[in-house]
Amino acid sequence: MLKQVFVLAIVLSFAASACQRVEEKVEEVEKTAEAEKAPEVVEEEVVTEEAPKGSNIVGEEVEYSSNGTTLKGYLVYDKNIEGKRPGVLVVHEWWGLNDYARKRANMLAELGYTALAVDMYGGAKQAANPDEAGKLSGMVMSNMEDAQARFEAALNLLKGQETVDAEQIAAIGYCFGGAVVLNMALRGVDLDGVASFHGILPTSSNAKPGDVKADVIVFHGGADQFLTNEQVEQFKGLMENLNVDYEVIVYPDAKHSFTVVEADSLGEKFGIPLAYNEEADKDSWEKMKEFFKKIFGKEG
Repeated sequence: MLKQVFVLAIVLSFAASACQRVEEKVEEVEKTAEAEKAPEVVEEEVVTEEAPKGSNIVGEEVEYSSNGTTLKGYLVYDKNIEGKRPGVLVVHEWWGLNDYARKRANMLAELGYTALAVDMYGGAKQAANPDEAGKLSGMVMSNMEDAQARFEAALNLLKGQETVDAEQIAAIGYCFGGAVVLNMALRGVDLDGVASFHGILPTSSNAKPGDVKADVIVFHGGADQFLTNEQVEQFKGLMENLNVDYEVIVYPDAKHSFTVVEADSLGEKFGIPLAYNEEADKDSWEKMKEFFKKIFGKEG
């Protein structure tokens, strides 16, 4: 059990600084004609208890590609809303594109956005345990050029949707996904804003003042054992030095994965310090909604 905790801590800490150096090469995936085809779409109605009255939430499994790697995402929107609306990318935890990421995308669609849950691993791979998750996330974070290419492939797919205003795009991420969206902002990807939920925070960057286009909001658990108070302060200093419009919100009693209802059972199963915190979960979502109102200049 202690070994698994150690593996998680090492991988997540590595993610915070991986944008500065490349220590491993991602194994090249042979290009195929299939990977270069236009996105395949399978549309189906999404029924949730939280869906607003009169809405028609529709989810679609989509395929796209980056550097010959086939990526499989999940696109969702309210079919009853007319016209274009802001789009939001959702980057999964280190487990891969699973039902949790799809759930968050559905929730964004219920708010009136078009959301795309992205696939950073390729082929919608999912990890069965922390060791697998560490290998998959480590491969992505050790090659930030390829990670950015995969992220921007999803970004371009989202911007190209008929339901999306391509000038109004944000990204949110959880755990590994939080590190991804923050690093994408630091690399100057054209986003209006990024939100990180219990993500690992980068503490250094090659970015210069003015490079970061996105506003930034971070939701952090004060009892998260995978990030020290010193690292949080270093992240704040980085944001200050780069003149980023940012906010860090700390929930003192919240542990890692505080937005994930299944966190406690996962923590017990794998012997790692995870825990759901309902208050922090709900409050962070409400504050994210306010953040979107600010960056998009209107209600979602």
